[in-house]
Amino acid sequence: MLNITLPDGSVRQFVDGATGYDVAAAISEGLARNAVGVRVDGEVRDLHRPIEHDAQVAILTWNDDDGKMAFWHSSAHVLAEALEALYPGVKLGIGPAIENGFYYDIDLGEGRTISSEDFPEIEKKMLELARQKSKFERRAVSKAEAVAYFTEKADPYKLDLLERLDDGSITFYQQGNFVDLCRGPHLPDTATIKAVKLLNVAGAYWRGDEKNKQLTRIYGITFPKAKELTEYLEKLEEAKRRDHRKLGKELELFAFSEKVGAGLPLWLPKGTMLREKLEQFLRRAQVKAGYQPVVTPHIGSKELYVTSGHYEKYGADSFQPIKTPNPGEEFFLKPMNCPHHCEIYKTKPRSYRDLPVRLAEFGTVYRYEQSGELHGLTRVRGFTQDDAHIFCRPDQVKEEFTKVIDLVLYVFRALGFQDFTAQISLRDPENKAKYIGSDENWDKAEQAIIESAAEKGLTTVTELGEAAFYGPKLDFMVRDALGRKWQLGTVQVDYNLPERFDLEYVASDNSRQRPVMIHRAPFGSLERFVAVLIEHCAGNFPLWLSPEQFAVLPISEKYHDYAQQVYDRLMAAELRGTVDHRDEKIGRKIRDAEVSKVPYMLIVGEKEQENGIVSVRKHGEGDVGSMPIDSFIKSFETQVAALMDGAAQ
Repeated sequence: MLNITLPDGSVRQFVDGATGYDVAAAISEGLARNAVGVRVDGEVRDLHRPIEHDAQVAILTWNDDDGKMAFWHSSAHVLAEALEALYPGVKLGIGPAIENGFYYDIDLGEGRTISSEDFPEIEKKMLELARQKSKFERRAVSKAEAVAYFTEKADPYKLDLLERLDDGSITFYQQGNFVDLCRGPHLPDTATIKAVKLLNVAGAYWRGDEKNKQLTRIYGITFPKAKELTEYLEKLEEAKRRDHRKLGKELELFAFSEKVGAGLPLWLPKGTMLREKLEQFLRRAQVKAGYQPVVTPHIGSKELYVTSGHYEKYGADSFQPIKTPNPGEEFFLKPMNCPHHCEIYKTKPRSYRDLPVRLAEFGTVYRYEQSGELHGLTRVRGFTQDDAHIFCRPDQVKEEFTKVIDLVLYVFRALGFQDFTAQISLRDPENKAKYIGSDENWDKAEQAIIESAAEKGLTTVTELGEAAFYGPKLDFMVRDALGRKWQLGTVQVDYNLPERFDLEYVASDNSRQRPVMIHRAPFGSLERFVAVLIEHCAGNFPLWLSPEQFAVLPISEKYHDYAQQVYDRLMAAELRGTVDHRDEKIGRKIRDAEVSKVPYMLIVGEKEQENGIVSVRKHGEGDVGSMPIDSFIKSFETQVAALMDGAAQ
């Protein structure tokens, strides 16, 4: 008999060879009907695959992230099957599930192309195949058998994949007459796929290498109900309206120039104001938390990054070295701030009484991203990190880590990010060569993160293999207003850079000890954070952050002087805004201010001038009444104070 431990901690017994479906059926008929996969001791598997030993088991449905991955991975196979039927001779690359849907990379052969005009025919074929209710059948094969199969099909991409696989670890999946090289897992059968939409087509180099052939990548998404597809497409349209590249241009926040260079954003006056307010907000919080500001150069010697390990791990992603007239002297544009902060720590002897030392910098770094991967502000070549590094004693790690979590939560609350998960990113135990440092230090660092997250009551997921090369981390995965997931803030524990830089402090017994280093960045990078914030709030920034908090709109030229008086009074109270002196009708001025998402429009005419008041309109809501200027200022300040007090609680 098998002892199966369920997520609620209960244990049930099943006969040897029982499957995930058997477990689901024993729980309820409805669960068995909706099950799409099973998690066995953390491994996601096919629902009908036998469970070989006592295990912790969770049944997966469409509502689980892993369930969606199995659903979309299966859908990618159905897409490939449809393409083979419609485009005889097509060669298949890879077809994984992604965060929203799936894609398949294909080689159509010379002279053939696919465009969005072909999508309806492919979608129709996919639904036709799905209705056949073909089972996804898993079969282990030898490497020789797999090579023979794809040699007969003359598929060079599958053969290339097979070269990197070990004999005894290879599986095929088959549905209907379609066979693919795949680890799985998959749905029980194709019938669950009820709604299909192909989204776009793009070019993709095989294995992401520009030296390889460019394949055709087809993106799609599927759902178990047509209604869910309709809702998704509506969200997609809303996402287009919220696109930070579109709003960034309309709101005059940032721009890009080919002459300046791809991936190097230019911050316009309003965008610069937004950045500065974010920086000021975090600087104030950091000062209260005991951080000391520092500034480091935009370049560093090659030797600095060799010592830190960044050259070995990231040298290929860096800009080419800067050579000087001095033979053998090389500098790099700074890819990370942490090596510079290690050198600041070393500028004087440190005692155990001096720790923790908290160094903070809004430091701009540079990484050479491939041109095809650049995307607005979310993927750039030059970006500013709200970086800080805490050097502390081992007995202080947990307390410092917990304080950083508090700071990240404060930032999220102030900016309206309420739906997030903390991802505990650990080392891949099967591939320790990717990382530097001893097992002992890694174990201590990972345990500190796990305990701190638990004590703060965070909703967490654990991901093996997602740690930085020098240490484990806690990544905050935020869902925006459209339910999309973004990685923003991060906190990392590092026992290794202090070792590599020979950092020390004098302990209470006068011995020399290594400090522990905590890396943290609540925003992550200002560029990416601003992009996500724009799309999250659709350009309607929190009142305290808005680049323009008000616009004074005189009804006609006669009231320009009074409008200027109102403006001067508001600016004296440290509000931010403009006066619209254009020779336009008031209706046009209001519409333009609405489009620019200015929170408050203050309309002034004869009545307002005579009574020393302003008529107030609120963006998206309309008229809110007339009031004295000082009353408006007091109301404004009360709103901002309430927002910040709520974030601090």
